[in-house]
Amino acid sequence: MALTRREMLAGLGAGLALAGPVWSGTTLGAMRIDTLSDGNLALPGDFIFGPMPQQALTPILRKYDLDRDSLTPGCNLTLLRDGQRTVLFDAGAGPDFQPSAGKLQAAFDALGLSPDDITHVVVTHGHPDHIWGLLDDFGDPLFAEATHLIGATELDYWLDDTTVDTIGPARQAFAVGAKRRLEALGDRITTFTDGAEILPGVLAHASFGHTPGHMSFELRSGTDAMMVVGDAIGNHHVAFERPSWPSGSDQDVDTAAATRLRLLDRLSTEQMRLIGFHLPGGLGRAEAHGDGYVFLPEAT
Repeated sequence: MALTRREMLAGLGAGLALAGPVWSGTTLGAMRIDTLSDGNLALPGDFIFGPMPQQALTPILRKYDLDRDSLTPGCNLTLLRDGQRTVLFDAGAGPDFQPSAGKLQAAFDALGLSPDDITHVVVTHGHPDHIWGLLDDFGDPLFAEATHLIGATELDYWLDDTTVDTIGPARQAFAVGAKRRLEALGDRITTFTDGAEILPGVLAHASFGHTPGHMSFELRSGTDAMMVVGDAIGNHHVAFERPSWPSGSDQDVDTAAATRLRLLDRLSTEQMRLIGFHLPGGLGRAEAHGDGYVFLPEAT
C-alpha cells in the first residue's frame, strides 16, 4: 500500500501502530536485518521539548498529534544476522529501568532466539534504555557468549569516577547504572574508534553529542548501505523538522544538533536507509522537506 506524505505524518503522529515484537525486516546483501521492540519509554515532555522555542514548537506538536507534557517513544533494537554472526545493536532497558520497557525477550521468542545466540553486542551509547539490559536479573552478563563492542570515548566517559558528579542530578542514576554494568562486563568489552570497521560490513561513525562518545554504524554491502543511528536522531518529529533546535535529551546540545544536521544531510542526499532507536518501526528514510526533513517509514 502506497502512502502519501500526509498519511505517513498522520500515522507517525498516532504512533504508527505496528504489530508484534519484530517490527520490520530487510536484507542488505547477505545480511538479514530486523528491528526488535524493547517496549517503550514514558517521559515528561520537557525531557525533549524543554529548551526548544515554545511558540514555534506548538504547530509541530499539533502536526504530529503530540502531547506537550508526556511522550511514550518506542525502543527499537537492531539485529543483524549474516550466517556467521548474530549481532545485536544495543541491549535494551532490562528489568530495572521502566516497566514499559525491557521487553526484548518477546522479540527473541518470536524469532526463536535466546541471549546465548548473540555473538556480538554493539553499543551506540550508555543511556539506560540502551545498556541496562546487558545484565540479567542476577547481575550477570545476559549475553554470555557475546563479545561486547563500544566506542573508546563512550566507555571512558561512563567508567570515569567523576562522571556521576558532573553529569547533573537528573542523570546521576544513568551514570551509576552504566558504570556498574560496564564494569561487570570486564574483559568481555572491546573498544573501537571513529572510522573502524568493527565487524565485516559494519563501519563505526562518531556521532557525538547525545552522549560524549555516541556512535552510529554504517552497514554496507557493495554499493548498498544503511545507517544505525541510535539516538543521534532521537525522534521522528522535531529532530527531523528542526534538527538545529536544542533537545533536552542531549547531553551536549550544540554538538548533538551539529551531528543531526550532518547525518540528515548525508542520509537524505544519498537516500540511505536508516534505523533509529526511537523512530516508529525503526526503519525508514530521511527526505528533505521545506526547511527541514521528514521521516518516511519503510513498509516491510
